[in-house]
Amino acid sequence: MRYYPVNLDIRNQKCLVVGGGSVGTRKAMTLLDCGAKVTVVSTDVTEQLLELAYNGSIVLKKRPYQTSDLDGKFLVIGATDNEESNRQIHVEAERLGILCNIADRPEACNFILPSIVNRGDLVIAISTSGKSPAFAKKLRKDLEKEFGNEYAEFLKLMGAIRKILLAKNHEPEAHKHLFEQLISRGLIELIRDRKNKDINHLLLEILGEGYIFDELMETGS
Repeated sequence: MRYYPVNLDIRNQKCLVVGGGSVGTRKAMTLLDCGAKVTVVSTDVTEQLLELAYNGSIVLKKRPYQTSDLDGKFLVIGATDNEESNRQIHVEAERLGILCNIADRPEACNFILPSIVNRGDLVIAISTSGKSPAFAKKLRKDLEKEFGNEYAEFLKLMGAIRKILLAKNHEPEAHKHLFEQLISRGLIELIRDRKNKDINHLLLEILGEGYIFDELMETGS
């Protein structure tokens, strides 16, 4: 199987998770973090899901899965330990043209979920195409050590700079070389080492007046 890599914008999309155990909880939390409107269907649920439902963060239906639960949904994740239920979800989602993932069953999915390293706006996805989730987990842990929080701050800064440049009617290609210089001159390392004075000097040298690290980080919040 060769998968087509893609990043989905699921903000405000209606998504369904069937299963309320630890796996279902993790799936629901990831969907919430990405801005989805999440419904969880399960007879048994974790305390965390109960709290999310109480706070209005998710819609919780404490009952068995029904076909009608798929109505209007953008995607569904099956996270139950019931093979018959998982098969039903897969068949009905496929018939309705809904994106479907069945946890630990790549053959019953039309998309699979990679291991993810998150550093702010930096998202690194690792996939073994379902062949070895354990190896994907190891790679994720290795990458988490290599990519620290300085990458989140770096992207926040670059986003703030890009916004200013675009407001000056610069075409994106016109300032591409400026970003390349910032990267090649070690901006990430300066952020990691908290060398704000050196950062400001570099910004002045490459971008000119008006680019102050602390101020840019505030506007990028």
